[in-house]
Amino acid sequence: MKHSKIPLSQTVVTLCKMHNIKHIVISPGSRNAPLTIGFSHDDFFNCYSIVDERCAAFFALGIAQQIKAPVAVVCTSGSALLNYFPAISEAFYSQIPVVVLSADRPKHLIDIGDGQTIKQKNVFGSHVLYSANLKLDLRDEQKLSQEEELPIFKSLEQKFERLLGIQKDIQSYNESEIHDALTLSNLNSGPVHINIPFDEPLYERVDDLTIHPKPFEIQNRVEKIDNFEIKSCIDVWQSAKRKMILVGVLQPNSIEEKWLQELADDDSVLVFTETTSNLHHADFLPGIDKIIAPLTEADYSNLQPEILLTFGGLIVSKKIKVFLRKHKPDHHWHVGLHRANDTFFCLSKHFKLTPNTFLSKFLPEVTHHAKSTYKLTWLGVRQKRRKLHEAYLKTIPFSDFTAFSVLIKSIPKQSQLQVGNSSAIRYTQLFQLRKDISVFCNRGTSGIDGSTSTAIGAASVIKERVTFVTGDLSFFYDSNALWNNYIPKNFRIIVINNEGGGIFRILPGHKNTDNFDTYFETKHHLTALQLCDMYNFEYHKAENITNLDTCLDTFFDTSKQPKLLEVFTPARQNDEILLNYFDFVK
Repeated sequence: MKHSKIPLSQTVVTLCKMHNIKHIVISPGSRNAPLTIGFSHDDFFNCYSIVDERCAAFFALGIAQQIKAPVAVVCTSGSALLNYFPAISEAFYSQIPVVVLSADRPKHLIDIGDGQTIKQKNVFGSHVLYSANLKLDLRDEQKLSQEEELPIFKSLEQKFERLLGIQKDIQSYNESEIHDALTLSNLNSGPVHINIPFDEPLYERVDDLTIHPKPFEIQNRVEKIDNFEIKSCIDVWQSAKRKMILVGVLQPNSIEEKWLQELADDDSVLVFTETTSNLHHADFLPGIDKIIAPLTEADYSNLQPEILLTFGGLIVSKKIKVFLRKHKPDHHWHVGLHRANDTFFCLSKHFKLTPNTFLSKFLPEVTHHAKSTYKLTWLGVRQKRRKLHEAYLKTIPFSDFTAFSVLIKSIPKQSQLQVGNSSAIRYTQLFQLRKDISVFCNRGTSGIDGSTSTAIGAASVIKERVTFVTGDLSFFYDSNALWNNYIPKNFRIIVINNEGGGIFRILPGHKNTDNFDTYFETKHHLTALQLCDMYNFEYHKAENITNLDTCLDTFFDTSKQPKLLEVFTPARQNDEILLNYFDFVK
C-alpha cells in the first residue's frame, strides 16, 4: 500500500480510518495531493472525484444524508475551500455530518502574494461545530522555510532532544485536534473543518507508515433521559384539549407505528405533517397550506393550540409559521437531539431526545385523554379541502399545478423523491404522497444551489431508485452537478421549466414588466437538451398533459443511461392558478 511521505497526511488519513469514515469526495488539486495519495491508495475508502468544489460538497452532503454518518470532502488550498461554504451552511442547519479536509500553505507562505493562498484558518466561522488548524512542524510554527535555520540551542544534544520533544508535541496536538473534530461531527451531527498545512515536495510516497497514532475509544451517542422533566409535563398534556404536533424534516422510519397510532387515538391531538417528515397516518394532516391558507380569523382562534409539540428539522410552510407566531400556544416543546429553533417565539422546553425515545417514555405515562373535538373538527376540514382540491384540478389548464399532480402520482413504488427548493417543494406539499416514497429536500438554508448535486450523492449510495424534481433556475444554477461519473442509470430528473423564477410571481409587487422579468423572475429561454447531450442523459420533454402522460408511461423503465424529463409550463398563468387555488378550496 502506498502512503504520502508527509507524516501529517498519514495522520489525517489514519485517523479518518480509525473513525470509520469511508466515503471521501476529492476535488483534484496540487496542494491536497498528499491526502489524495493516502485516501485513493487505501481500499478501505470509497473515493469520488468531483471537479467542482461546490458540487462536491453537496454531493458529499447527499451521501451523509443517506448513510447518517460523516463523509469527508478534500480540496486544495485557496478559493477551492470557499466553494464549500453553501453546502457547509446547509449541513450546519440540516444537522448533517460533513468533514472538510482542506489543504493549506505553510505559515511562511501565507500573505506573501502567492496564488491560491487565502486566510483559511476558521474560514467557516460559526457555521461549523469545530475548526481544527493543524501544525506542520517546528519550522512552520516559527514561519521558517525549509532552507532557514532553526533557532540556535546551547548544544547539539540539547537541540536534538528539544526538536524531538516539540515534534512529538505537535504530533500529539494534531491527533487530538483531528480526533475531537471527527468525534463532534459524528456525535452532534454537523460539519467540521480540519485545515492541514503541507510544504513541498507534495508527491513523494512511501510503502510504510511512519506515524503510529495512539488508540482511542470511539464515543457513541447516548441519550440522557430526564424522567422527572418528562413527568412534569404529563399533567399539562392530559388537561389540554387542543394539542398540536408539527413535524418538520425527519428521516424515514424515525418513529414506531405504535406511537403514531397512540397519538392518532387521542381526539385532543392534531398532527400536522410536512412532505419532508416522512410520517403517514390516516388521521394525520399533510398539506398544511391547503388546510390553513383559506381560514378566517375565527377559524384561526379555533385552531390555536394550547400545547405545540414539534419534531424534526425546519418547516417549509410559511403559512403555519405566520399562524403560530400570531396565535401562540401556551407551551411549545421541541424534541430533538441537537438544536431547538424558537421558530414561533414561544419555545418553553427542549427535550434532547430522538422523537421515538421521547414518545416511548412520554406516552406510557399518559393515563387519560381530555375530551375534545379538536381532531375531528379539523379532519372534517381536511376532507372538504381534498374534495375541492380534486374539483379544482378539473377546472384548470396545463400548468405547474397540473404537472405536479401527475408527477407525484407517477413516482415509482418503494423509491426516493428528492425535491428542489423554492416552488418545487411548495407545490409538492400540496399533494398526498404514498407511504412507500421517502422524501428529502435541502431545507437547512432552503437555497436553490446544490439540490441536484445532493440528489446525485444520495442516489450513489442507496439501493432504491431516486427521482429528483426541481425547478428550472435551480437546475441550471447547479448544472455542473451532471459533471459526475457516479450517477446511477436508474436516476431520473424532472425539470419544471416555466422560463424563470415562478415563485416570485406569487409575491406582492408589480409583474409583467421588463424590470420584473429581468431582475426578479429572471426570465430565460434555456432548455436542458444540450446539457443532456453533453452529459449523456436520455432527454424527454412534455408541453401539455398528453405529452406528459405519454412520457411518463416509459420514463421510469430500465435504461442504459440516466434520464431527464423537461416539462414546459406557461410562465404567465402559473401564479394565477396557484393563488386562485387557495380561494377555490375555502
